[in-house]
Amino acid sequence: MNWIVWIIFGAIAGWVASIIMGKNKKMGAIANIVVGIIGAFLGGYIMEFFGAQGVTGFNLSSLFVAIVGAVVLLFVVGLFSRRK
Repeated sequence: MNWIVWIIFGAIAGWVASIIMGKNKKMGAIANIVVGIIGAFLGGYIMEFFGAQGVTGFNLSSLFVAIVGAVVLLFVVGLFSRRK
């Protein structure tokens, strides 16, 4: 059951991040889920680097951390995809 929560959490975070970055029309549901889950891990590392808590469960602060990580991930991927 825990993996279903991660998929839902990743989908919401990835979807919001894709809207913020203006990539919503280019990304599908699977891409949003993957970006959201990777963004949650990345956001957790970023927050721990600054001394704050990362993803602590299924709550609003963790969703914010996941969205921040997903936005950073989309930004970095965008930098590399423009160089082609």
